Amino acid sequence: MMDTPICDFVKKYAQSGDLRLHMPGHKGKSFLGCEALDITEIDGADVLYHAYGIIKQSEDNAASLFGTAKTIYSTEGSSLAIRGMLYLAMLHGKSIGRKPIIAAGRNAHKTFLTASALLDIEIAWIFPEKQENLLSCEITAKMLDKFLTEAEEKPVAVYITSPDYLGNVADITSLAEVCHNHDTLLLVDNAHGAYLHFLPESRHPIALGADMCCDSAHKTLPVLTGGAYLHISPTAPELFCDQAENAMSLFASTSPSYLIMQSLDAANRYISDGYRERLAVFAEKTTSLKERLTAHGYTLIGSEPLKLTISAKPYGYIGHELSELLLKNNIVCEFCDPDFVVMMLTPEIGNNALELIEKSLLVIAPKAPISDRMPQMANPLKKLTPREALFTQSKTLPIHECIGKVLASPTVSCPPAIPIVVCGEVIDEAAVRIFEYYRIETCNVIE
Repeated sequence: MMDTPICDFVKKYAQSGDLRLHMPGHKGKSFLGCEALDITEIDGADVLYHAYGIIKQSEDNAASLFGTAKTIYSTEGSSLAIRGMLYLAMLHGKSIGRKPIIAAGRNAHKTFLTASALLDIEIAWIFPEKQENLLSCEITAKMLDKFLTEAEEKPVAVYITSPDYLGNVADITSLAEVCHNHDTLLLVDNAHGAYLHFLPESRHPIALGADMCCDSAHKTLPVLTGGAYLHISPTAPELFCDQAENAMSLFASTSPSYLIMQSLDAANRYISDGYRERLAVFAEKTTSLKERLTAHGYTLIGSEPLKLTISAKPYGYIGHELSELLLKNNIVCEFCDPDFVVMMLTPEIGNNALELIEKSLLVIAPKAPISDRMPQMANPLKKLTPREALFTQSKTLPIHECIGKVLASPTVSCPPAIPIVVCGEVIDEAAVRIFEYYRIETCNVIE
């Protein structure tokens, strides 16, 4: 069984009875119940992003589980890992004399946008051939090859989101092959797919050819909120492993949560102790559930094994209505919007929970399908770079007063945190219709 050096150290310290004349201020006294295990970087506890001891041992354990050249912990979610990835990609671009341009799928999380602005990275957006919803951006190998072939300046990297919020999974193998044929890196926001490596056949981006990816361990593994990984491929440029800690420390808090690090450390043992088998059995059960729901008349989308996404309107409901009906049976969904209801499943919910989900959905009577869809929008006009827009004085206006104005900062919340219009782009009437569709009432625009 895999060892847990961080957990072991903290537990021993908590039991020592030592007088804590260091941070945090609770001094190990119980207020919530977890304080005894909440420490700071005392002697022997190692230093995150300058790891040499127990943290390095734990990260090495994670790297062996995921098959990476290097895996680094984040106690600030995938957002921190995304910033680190982009910084490393920028360094790589400079090392090969290439301008810091990253091509990205249009459904990128807003952290990608703000990180690019901070690092002064130019974004070349890849738009889907047909935008059916805000959350997805299908990019095929053929599309990507054409995009890179026609690019006036070759991007340093291509950045995609897979799985996306709805559970659509990209063909990473083909996309990686195209990127590498063009001497371009492939970076993947795999925040929703940490578990993919442990399926009977790995579907994890690193195993399929990506150079770097982030995983939100807390989204699909039994890890406290904020626990995440930055993964570096064995075939990635050496610079990445050499500079990874520096990249993370550039953006990270100097007071990382040891509670979250213990959770990541404990997850290593959990994964190594029969998790693959438990996951395989549970994934089969979720597949069977999806088949029965489809036979009953539900329209399901996405190929991610542990995400159950219902396209609500073909069944006669909007997503918010289905979510409310499920809530009456004490089922709290991850996300809903006018079109979809998203449920994130893991083996930890148990078989009884799958039965409750099925029973609750099957008693909902179908109605006449709803035909309206998200309004279409042409590619927005770019007036400023995201960096220029974010660092300009702005004001908040009702959405109807924003037509013709330039967006200053994305105000979309998480979930799903995917901007409709990007900082520096002009808000037109088509964009306003989409804002209304998603019930967004105000925007921050440049004064």
